[in-house]
Amino acid sequence: MNLKFDYIICGGGASGLSIASGLSLDQYFSNKKILIIDPEFPKKKNDRTWCFWENDKSNWDNLTHYKWEKVIFNSPQINKTISLNPSRYKMLKSMSYYKQCNDLILKNPNIQHINDKVIKVDDKGNFCEVKTENNIYKSKKVFNSILNWELLKNNSKYPLLIQHFEGWFIKTDKDVFNKKEATFMDFTIKQNSNTRFMYVLPFSKKEALIEFTLFSKDLLDKQGYEKPLTNYLKELGITNYNITNKESGKIPMTGFPFHKQNSKNIIYIGSAGGWSKPSTGYTFKNIERKSKLLLKFLKTKDDFKNFSKTTRFWFYDLIFLDVLYQNNHLGRKLFSQMFKNNQSKLIFKFLDEKSNFFDELKIMSSFSTGIFIKTILKRIFNL
Repeated sequence: MNLKFDYIICGGGASGLSIASGLSLDQYFSNKKILIIDPEFPKKKNDRTWCFWENDKSNWDNLTHYKWEKVIFNSPQINKTISLNPSRYKMLKSMSYYKQCNDLILKNPNIQHINDKVIKVDDKGNFCEVKTENNIYKSKKVFNSILNWELLKNNSKYPLLIQHFEGWFIKTDKDVFNKKEATFMDFTIKQNSNTRFMYVLPFSKKEALIEFTLFSKDLLDKQGYEKPLTNYLKELGITNYNITNKESGKIPMTGFPFHKQNSKNIIYIGSAGGWSKPSTGYTFKNIERKSKLLLKFLKTKDDFKNFSKTTRFWFYDLIFLDVLYQNNHLGRKLFSQMFKNNQSKLIFKFLDEKSNFFDELKIMSSFSTGIFIKTILKRIFNL
């Protein structure tokens, strides 16, 4: 069959752009015909902020909005200032990333884009069919970043928590922030039987992103996000400020085996493919890593069902989320135990999934073990 496209990318967000950029930069794919389908491509507004930790010098330095050598973990049990040296905690605004990727993609004559909404994606065996609101497109392979929330909500074997948040970019009339330190997690706010914390990311003495984040089963109404932010700013002694921008979002936190959705010719990417770390929601660096592996995979293999493999870190996340789902009020206690009883570098190494088994035993021993043992046994007999 003579197909018009080799690859179709459904969605022009972070993961779709990462794949498209990688294809554009690699001479191996120079003859591939590619289609990007997204209702708003190219994106022209800053709709989210990504934060991640990595070495001081990296490929993202030209896009980094701000970076911090020190971060703060705060809870009623522990107040800890953490040096990340030689790493930095970095903040990247999505518009900078979108622009860099789109400038590259739009120069590639082999990439077309359609402003449309994807309705359905099917693997027909010898080709893929993508149905949109206005047309049907065919290709050899499909990269699908469209997350099916109903699939996750209706799955009882892998319970779903949602990381949801609202952030305010504020500017104050006085110098109030220490721009050398970012508040990584502040659990001193009222928990209301959930797992709730604040981020404070200052990038000048008068400017910062204040973000209210929850790990819970249900979303809140508008006031449910705004009131804790207002109260928190008052507690910091900040009453005179302007909100210059807002951001909000939600990320699935689940042990659902996303890779089992993959067929020979369709692969799910980004949050739709489980590229957001289930226990924390961190996504950006995972997208970078997974994209590189996927492009390497395309050069030697053909069946997307063989791309992803389950690791022990998936099992750790699964157990942690099982505990949080049944005991959502324990989040503050569990994170406090981890940061109180372990060296910070070990924690971030573990969260990056670069730790060894002995490191992981040390991390696990820092928690109250009873509830975890019960959860592990229950999960093992239900896998």
